[in-house]
Amino acid sequence: MTEHSLLDASCRVALAGLLHDLGKFAERAGLDVAADLLEANVHQYCPRHEERGRVWHTHRHAAYTALALDEIEPLLPPLKGSAVAPFAAWGGAETDDSLINAAARHHRPETFLQWVVATADRVASGFDRESFETYNRAADEPAPRLDHYTARQLTIFEQVRLQVRPAGGEAALEWRYPLRTLSPGAIFPVRAQGYERPDRDQARAEYRALWHAFEAALREIPASHRASLTLWLDHFESLWACHAHAIPAATAFGVRPDVSLYDHAKAAALAVAFWRYHHERGDDPAEARDAMRAYRDWDTDKILLIQGDLFGIQDFIFAAGGETQRRAAKLLRGRSFYVGLLTECAALAVLDALDLPPTSQVINAAGKFLIVAANTDTTRSRLTQVRQRLDAWFLEHTYGQAGVGLAWQAASCNDFRRGSKEGSPFRALMARLFAQLEDAKLRRFGLCGERAPAPLFEGFLQGFEHGACAVDGHSPATQELAPGVWVSDLAMDQIRIGGQLVGRERLLVTRDRLDGALRVPVLGYHVTFTGGEHDTGRFGREAQSGNLLRAWDFSLPESQGAALFQGYARRSVNAYVPRFEALNAWDEERYARCTAEAEDFEPTVGAVKTFEHLACDARVLSEGGKWVGVPALATLKGDVDNLGLIFQRGLDAPSFARMAALSRQMNSFFAVHLPWLCRQEFKGTYTVFAGGDDFFLVGPWRQQVQLARRLREDFTRYVAENPEIHFSAGLVMTKPGLPVR
Repeated sequence: MTEHSLLDASCRVALAGLLHDLGKFAERAGLDVAADLLEANVHQYCPRHEERGRVWHTHRHAAYTALALDEIEPLLPPLKGSAVAPFAAWGGAETDDSLINAAARHHRPETFLQWVVATADRVASGFDRESFETYNRAADEPAPRLDHYTARQLTIFEQVRLQVRPAGGEAALEWRYPLRTLSPGAIFPVRAQGYERPDRDQARAEYRALWHAFEAALREIPASHRASLTLWLDHFESLWACHAHAIPAATAFGVRPDVSLYDHAKAAALAVAFWRYHHERGDDPAEARDAMRAYRDWDTDKILLIQGDLFGIQDFIFAAGGETQRRAAKLLRGRSFYVGLLTECAALAVLDALDLPPTSQVINAAGKFLIVAANTDTTRSRLTQVRQRLDAWFLEHTYGQAGVGLAWQAASCNDFRRGSKEGSPFRALMARLFAQLEDAKLRRFGLCGERAPAPLFEGFLQGFEHGACAVDGHSPATQELAPGVWVSDLAMDQIRIGGQLVGRERLLVTRDRLDGALRVPVLGYHVTFTGGEHDTGRFGREAQSGNLLRAWDFSLPESQGAALFQGYARRSVNAYVPRFEALNAWDEERYARCTAEAEDFEPTVGAVKTFEHLACDARVLSEGGKWVGVPALATLKGDVDNLGLIFQRGLDAPSFARMAALSRQMNSFFAVHLPWLCRQEFKGTYTVFAGGDDFFLVGPWRQQVQLARRLREDFTRYVAENPEIHFSAGLVMTKPGLPVR
């Protein structure tokens, strides 16, 4: 199997894992199927039980998974035919190894590939053998008041506890996520009272509306992108997140419905790791199947968890030369975006080196990412090579100012068991992984080890024909930014990004350079910013040739209810920047004092305001019709308290899916809600960065005080009023001429 076909095969395994519970969505939405066809699928895919002459089937959603996949099959990459390795063509024997059967038979697996998906499903939930067998035998008996149609998803935030719980047990959980497409408004939970009702007709109507939106969005993915499985799968995962983020993955059998169908679908990463482990070792599929079926291999370290962490972010963003302050706003905007771009491309470099699909990356927020791979000699060898490649790039372009710490930890299926708060194998696994990462960060670049790079900065002094970069103050200057002002290639790219972000909403990541791409390849990848489809087309030729690796939509949502999927993979890496929205607004009397930064300001509608303009926005109109008040900025910076403790011991029964959900939801407040809030209500706020668990904002001092209060109120509601989850922030008032660093 060639590297390209290995990647495509991994993508197909990922798709089976990603959609193994699609039937839960389809069943609750009332997918219209003939009764005899449904009954036939129930007999094929659902566990069969018999007792005292009574025969019944449980987990009927598995039958709906096969039916739903058949329904949407025309909109997916080819699932049928001969070129669908490692699966067999659809239409063979009843228990053939088709992709559809692998996805739908996760409760009744028979073949090796079906057991790969089934095992991933169990491991992602943190089951051990006994608890899963009990779950798989249980009848579909919902809670007395609610069923799988009417129950809505709980929020994990409400369940986080860092202090000792009071005697008398837990109070009832009062918050639920609304069953809507992902948007700035839908990420907030609502009170269960008044929303979650035992009205099955209304509940199913909500699911039907969501299903129709899902099918419509599936048609928005460019058809030409199906030629590249990795590209299409990246788009589809964003679509799946948009429509499945608030669908409870489990609602019966005594399971607490606090994990979404999307977060549980991270099982796709585990499925790929299991398949690749056995494939790369050349194991006999029948023997591997028998071992999985008997749980004989649950202590075998088949999985390799790979964590990356971008360090030196602050130094990178605030590096300063003589031109830094003159172009402060544009440069900050470009550098902040570049940090997110570096993290995304670093994760892509790992995926690329290991021939893994985008779904193998389960976390990417605030400069950190987590990737799941197979624990094989090939994986470890390639990781060492990609780490050297990343180190070399950062040494060449940042001179050690920033870099990516890369660490990995082997794990078995048993290491993913939830256990209890006092004894959780999964919590212990995460502790080992984070310890490995801290060790890697302390050994930055391996300058004194066996993997030391070539002599540092060889020929460095010969590159200063035009002096030092006027932006970062230490790199050789190579490009003339303005008459007599020379900067480095990287600084020129960052300034250019700062300008392009205003009118662009997508970017392309390619192997070969396209017209208009950044001068410096980002970790070896060429990056090009584009406008909307009406300007640039759908990039079909580049997708079909294999040159287009990723196409990311980073546009800001237009409204609180705007769905965060527009046909392309979504990345929340763009921040809000204030602009002039009306003609000649820059000539208002309130801006009469603005004199600095004139060279960098273009007086047009849509132009980004300078820091001087923002300072003047703090002035107010007096009763006498004059602008009064101190023209000053306020810098607002904060982050979530005790975040490490929240992840390490905040949950009673941590699992792979719950950890992914907690990380995604924490990031969404700062990466999705905060930029939208600034765009709608605090339009003078300049977002330096926001994501993960922290934020750095600059704006008119009056507005920033109000924004700080509003963020506290919104965050309290966002975490379901849990008093143990909060953030700390600092606010400092300055004149606009003070360097941001």
